Amino acid sequence: MKISTPYEMIGGKQTLLNLVDRFYFYMDTLPEAQGIRAIHQHNLASAKDKLFKFLSGWLGGPNLFIKEFGHPMLRARHLPFLIGEFERDQWMLCMNKALVELAMDSQLKINIQNALQQLATHMINQGPDQESGKAC
Repeated sequence: MKISTPYEMIGGKQTLLNLVDRFYFYMDTLPEAQGIRAIHQHNLASAKDKLFKFLSGWLGGPNLFIKEFGHPMLRARHLPFLIGEFERDQWMLCMNKALVELAMDSQLKINIQNALQQLATHMINQGPDQESGKAC
């Protein structure tokens, strides 16, 4: 059987669950991620579940997020939160640290990091002259 999707190539469900757990571990513990952590609820269970479900479909696995919540409409779903370059960079810091822990092809990892960087940049809804870092 040929492995054809990034979801399969990284190891499927368990690897993705591990990635999401490590991502939120870093968000919850790194002093450099305090800004992005502050715009999340105290309990990260719902955020973990949604990120896992989104990434599952985004990486070519089961479309769990769409089945439960409909089209991701990520930018619209993130509009209630003030997101600038600062928050994007903190999000990527946590995600890159989590990705480093996964055993995968180095080019695949680079491709995923680049795609996530583009996605995170798309979430920016505050310019450099506007206040960011606080939830609405």
